[in-house]
Amino acid sequence: MAGTPVRRADVTIRTAAEAEQDARDAARRADVGLKVTAVTLLWLVSVSLLLGFGLTTRDAGATNAAAALVAIVLPFVGAVIATRNRMPVLGGVYVVVTLAMATLVVIVPALGILWAAA
Repeated sequence: MAGTPVRRADVTIRTAAEAEQDARDAARRADVGLKVTAVTLLWLVSVSLLLGFGLTTRDAGATNAAAALVAIVLPFVGAVIATRNRMPVLGGVYVVVTLAMATLVVIVPALGILWAAA
């Protein structure tokens, strides 16, 4: 053992480039987190306002269509922001949210048509 050379894997000394890369990665993660949070808040507020406005008007076709579009597009934007910035888990979460919203956009009007026929 005394004659064995020391390998890079045996020593945990970080180079200056690795420390700089860690600082850049932390800043990038914070920036992506803020962008995704902003998109999420915009999504929640806009869909809530559009649906509330649609429920209080007599002819809410265009308002409900805009709410459906926003409900699908904004989570997708969050997924794109996350995956383009090398955060695949967060991007995957937003893809699942997008698919859930798309499913609701298709199912809710179909149920409304079924309830109106009954």
